[in-house]
Amino acid sequence: MPVFPFLLFIIITSFTPGPNNFMAMVFAKQYGLSKTLPFCLGVGIGFFMIIGLSSFFNTVMLNILPAIKYPLTIFGVGYMLYLAYKILTSKEQKAHSDEKEKRNLFLAGAVVQFINPKGILFGITVVATYILPYYSSYLSYLLFALLLALVGGISTFSWALCGSVFQKILRQYQQPFNIIMALLLMYSAFSIVAH
Repeated sequence: MPVFPFLLFIIITSFTPGPNNFMAMVFAKQYGLSKTLPFCLGVGIGFFMIIGLSSFFNTVMLNILPAIKYPLTIFGVGYMLYLAYKILTSKEQKAHSDEKEKRNLFLAGAVVQFINPKGILFGITVVATYILPYYSSYLSYLLFALLLALVGGISTFSWALCGSVFQKILRQYQQPFNIIMALLLMYSAFSIVAH
């Protein structure tokens, strides 16, 4: 396997703006870094499942992809636009330590991976291009899924860290911040349609 192109691909794809990263930044701004950690963990778990499923069912997915690509894209773009709307219209929230809220952030992080077109297409691409041509054991699929989930979790955490570190500044400029984040999320959604 060409290691450098593989690492470059996963790092650039994971750390560039997308739904996970935008949501982590917004949650960290609203709730703080420690309360956003369940979301980051959920993203890692959900991404692990996506990569695992892509590894085991890549051939089937590629065969049916033409049939599901358009509905999946429309659904994912619609959800991303909904998230952009929610960010744009969100108000300042008081931080509170509710256990149910933490569970909801964890579940949101995990579930969003199954409707995140960037994540799903990344999973299919990285598995088809870098894993299946060079590895055939279930253990290697598991190890790559763990590696990619770790990279995804780290990238989401890094965006959450930025949201937390700049929390006071972001609170002062909440409306412009929300507008910029919503526009970036909309750009991510429309860039998926444009490809």
